[in-house]
Amino acid sequence: METQSSHIWKFSRVGGVNRVNIESAQDLLHLDELDQKLWTVLSCPVQGLNIDEATLKLIDTDADGRIRVPEVLEAVKWTCSMLINPEIILQQPESIQLHHIQTNFDEGKQMLASAKQILSNLEKSSQDYISILDTADTTAIFAKTGFNGDGIITSISTDLEQLQKTIEFCISTIGSVTDRSGLTGVNEEIVNEFYTNCHEYLSWYSLAEQNKAILPFGDNTENCLQLFEAVQSKIDDYFLRCQIAEFDANAIDVLHNIVSQIESISSKDITKCIDQIAALPLSKIEPQKPLSLISGINPAWEEKMHQFYTDIVIKMFPKNTHITHSEWKNIIDIFNEYIQWKSNKKGERVEALGIETIRNILRENNKNSLLELIAQDKALENEANNIFLVDKLLRFTRDLYTLLRNYVTFHDLYAPHSRAIFEVGTLFIEQRSCNLCIQVSDMAKHNTIAGYSGMFLIYCDCVSKTLHKQMTIVVGLTNGDIDNVMVGRNAVFYDRDGNDWDATIIKIIENPISIRQAFWSPYRKVARFIETQANKFAASKENKVTSQVTNSIEKTTNEAESKNVMEISAPPAGTQPQPFDIGKFVGIFAAIGMAIGAIGAVLASFISGFLSLSWWKMPLAILAIILIISSPSMFIAWLKLRKRNLAPILDANGWAINARVLINIPFGNTLTQLVKLPKNSKIDLKDPFEKTTTPVWLKITYVIVCLGIIIALLWYFGYFVKWGWI
Repeated sequence: METQSSHIWKFSRVGGVNRVNIESAQDLLHLDELDQKLWTVLSCPVQGLNIDEATLKLIDTDADGRIRVPEVLEAVKWTCSMLINPEIILQQPESIQLHHIQTNFDEGKQMLASAKQILSNLEKSSQDYISILDTADTTAIFAKTGFNGDGIITSISTDLEQLQKTIEFCISTIGSVTDRSGLTGVNEEIVNEFYTNCHEYLSWYSLAEQNKAILPFGDNTENCLQLFEAVQSKIDDYFLRCQIAEFDANAIDVLHNIVSQIESISSKDITKCIDQIAALPLSKIEPQKPLSLISGINPAWEEKMHQFYTDIVIKMFPKNTHITHSEWKNIIDIFNEYIQWKSNKKGERVEALGIETIRNILRENNKNSLLELIAQDKALENEANNIFLVDKLLRFTRDLYTLLRNYVTFHDLYAPHSRAIFEVGTLFIEQRSCNLCIQVSDMAKHNTIAGYSGMFLIYCDCVSKTLHKQMTIVVGLTNGDIDNVMVGRNAVFYDRDGNDWDATIIKIIENPISIRQAFWSPYRKVARFIETQANKFAASKENKVTSQVTNSIEKTTNEAESKNVMEISAPPAGTQPQPFDIGKFVGIFAAIGMAIGAIGAVLASFISGFLSLSWWKMPLAILAIILIISSPSMFIAWLKLRKRNLAPILDANGWAINARVLINIPFGNTLTQLVKLPKNSKIDLKDPFEKTTTPVWLKITYVIVCLGIIIALLWYFGYFVKWGWI
């Protein structure tokens, strides 16, 4: 929004853009009056920047992961209001003197009181300043406080043992939450749920106490139920078989089916065939036959049936050694009532405490006392939150100016001895150090728009074995040569903390680096093309020769296998050698001669034209030829180097850049440092592995001969006369 400002702003021309200077407290106080169109950045991400992320999260009030202009303005306005002299923000201190806190309004007074309370909790009451180290460890601040405004109470929130035990019961059954002191405690929801479960469990359990039929075997009913369920299907199977036998006596043998199954295991060790034996009927099948519980029982079921008899049957039918089908139904009905009651269980989360403990808890009725403690803790919420505001003030005082230098203006990027918050370190590769290294947060966006920066970019995967981390960075190469920069090359990356990472180039976006590099570019391309073509030609000839030799050897070997060696060596009868076609070769030599003649004519014409020039025009002609070849690439490079823009790279990382961030040639040279020998270094130029050079006397002879030839040619073609030298 465009606003009218009475404040006099100062601007500097940096990177091709007029950027505002933030140099005084007045600049901070009037920052909301600065036209937003003059800001370099409109939005930046919270993560991935070389600034305390905790500070950025406090500025990001809507917690959307991005910092926008209104949030920056609000942070600056609040911080300035809390300090007597906002000039402190420009000093970026790690601590604040207590007397620097503004106390002309209630919030400032509370801020000062909270700062003193923090120092008191940390046993530093005599200290007249407070630092980020004091406020960062909230656990230490609240370590000895029973109430800290978070609505959570712990065992140290009360001195009553009875309440402390109830808190422990709540934690062991329902769960816990972590208090600001670092201890485990309970809140209002946990206390309410605990007592609700206690009431529900007692009500449910009371039904069994009131109706004895629900627990026919007392406290042992659950064990009896498990035993009943273990034999239920087998006993049901027995009585059903007896009913079928009563329906048709001829089906008895089929129902038994014992003989064939016993025969199948008779030859084996039957002690290892218990599962097959257990599949046989429980007892002998007869119409309307009661189930005997002491004799004639399948051996695999004998132990369980005996326990079923002693624990269940004998208590229901004391005189019975067997049960009829109707008695079995009575047993089922008894357990059905218990099963139905059990399925309606409520409050099972507190069941582990035992019914007597639950009765005592409800009898003592400490619920209201616990809720009063929680309310007492919540009453201190504002005071506790003010303690966190002290940490917020300290962080803003230290970090806001750094953010402004990289948000309102890109001062830290263009300043000679500073680093921008988005620069993550330095890459060393090919005897150079590259300072413009930015962590990649979205590779897909980089693939789309990073190329519009006009910069030579290399993308590297970086791995730190000591930190057990990996990341991808994009590096701007702004100086030097690119001959040996290729995908797959390894380098070393150092982050801002000095940790080293293994780096590997995974992608390159090619653009001009310098005019000098562009000057040689055409010649390098031609040399590379010639080298490529020569390699292709040599490779094709090598493959052709290899193919001919191998085919010849293979053909000879096959013929040797099918014929006599002597027959192979002698020419077949009646065959004549091919006559030499001299006409064909004459045509070839004629074509070669014409080609050489044409090339020679061109060269002769070129040399003749060159030699026809005056002597002082010859160097100019050579220079003109060089310029004709190199000028286009140099001109294109000059245009691109003038327009190198960092904005697309930052946009790909989630920034919203509001102005150009140009990387011109002088500034680019500072971002990539080339190797230099230390000052006053001594160099031994004697290389033991240097190629042996031609003796000086021989070089002089070569020069004299060449000069003699040149002079002879000039005399022969009459140039000495033409130039008036003779």
